[in-house]
Amino acid sequence: MNTPSKKSFLYKCTIVAAVGGFLFGYDTAVVSGAIGYMETYFTLDAAAKGWAASCALIGCMLGAMVAGMLSDSWGRKKVLQLAALAFAVSSLGILIPMNFTGFILFRLIGGIGIGLASILAPLYISEIAPAESRGRLVSIYQLGIVIGILVIYFVNAGIASLNSGEWNTHTGWRWMFGSGLLPSVIFLLLLINVPESPRWLVQKNQIASAEAILLKINNADVAAAELANIQAAIAEKQISLSELWSTGFRKALIIGVILAILSQITGINVIMYYAPEIFKQTGADTESSFMQTIIVGTINFLMTLVAIRYVDRWGRKKLLLIGSLGMAICLLIVGACFYYNIEQAWLLLVAILAYISFFAISLGPLTFVVVSEIFPNPVRGRAMSVSIFFLWLSVYVVSQTFPMLLESLGAAYTFWIYMILSAVAFLFVVKFIPETKGKSLEEIEHLWR
Repeated sequence: MNTPSKKSFLYKCTIVAAVGGFLFGYDTAVVSGAIGYMETYFTLDAAAKGWAASCALIGCMLGAMVAGMLSDSWGRKKVLQLAALAFAVSSLGILIPMNFTGFILFRLIGGIGIGLASILAPLYISEIAPAESRGRLVSIYQLGIVIGILVIYFVNAGIASLNSGEWNTHTGWRWMFGSGLLPSVIFLLLLINVPESPRWLVQKNQIASAEAILLKINNADVAAAELANIQAAIAEKQISLSELWSTGFRKALIIGVILAILSQITGINVIMYYAPEIFKQTGADTESSFMQTIIVGTINFLMTLVAIRYVDRWGRKKLLLIGSLGMAICLLIVGACFYYNIEQAWLLLVAILAYISFFAISLGPLTFVVVSEIFPNPVRGRAMSVSIFFLWLSVYVVSQTFPMLLESLGAAYTFWIYMILSAVAFLFVVKFIPETKGKSLEEIEHLWR
């Protein structure tokens, strides 16, 4: 059994990596409080408003595309440091008064940081975590995301309350984005004292360094067995990313890509990016809509704790099934609230909170858990890049199209589209997602072989 000092070291590494998730959530959700003021400041139509909210996602896709390649060459830790630097540059740049093009440029830089972190933080955690606690520890990364979302909701509300609407329109929204500079610098400093991934070190033939890290996490006999398993897996015939498609791992790649897409096209970022605007449609004023958004963030946080508690007990598949079915039912109700013009705003809020709850125990954390553990060691970084690239592409499509769908179809039919896609996610999990709880990464690799 691991000693408290070993557990402390493991959790320290996990929490530092999860700060990357905090910045992910902080930087993606900041736009929810700023978009209304930006719409007025830049005189944005529906398409331009969607572009302002989603432009960072182009950077996310770029970051995801290169994250695996860079991490396989430079190591997991160095690319996480690069992500922290991109976050800081983006936050500082948007503080400076500029035109719409300048805003887009710095959001793209921030998006690159998000894309890098979205690959490397869960990948790093999965590669240092023991099999019996890997689901819980990777889910802490998702907890970092939802804490980041919750904190920026408070920050946005606090900045919006400092002065008049006119000040917020011209200046306040810049400070919402600029506030990300502080956690970016903290993340950069924290990364100095965490080790490199032992699996990456073995791939680079730095066996002694890898063994030293494994001994800090496990008892001597477990560390020796783990090291031997890693070396044996790497010694087997290695495959390239292109060969992944023509081998038994093709199914793993398909599952990773489709699960990543479904985690986003079911509408979660519609709530995270546009929550205040959605609540305003029910007649809520600006202050009330910000408070309702904070409630959304709080529920997201609390239910992610539930996922962390049960993911290694109940397994990935059971939670994914419960969550996707619950999301479909909740979205049916949300659409009905708009379709029948139900005036009780509390019913819409309850339905949205229930939807967030089901997402937070399933597709939210478990997408990252599954895609961080189903690929073979030598191509894990690059294969994850493919999956998470499609995740960010899906986020972009949803974020860009939501204002236009809202304008052309109305809120009811828009949310019913997401309801249908949640039902598709449920059926996909039933048919294709394997249960991986309690298995080492090398054991999961042999499942596909």
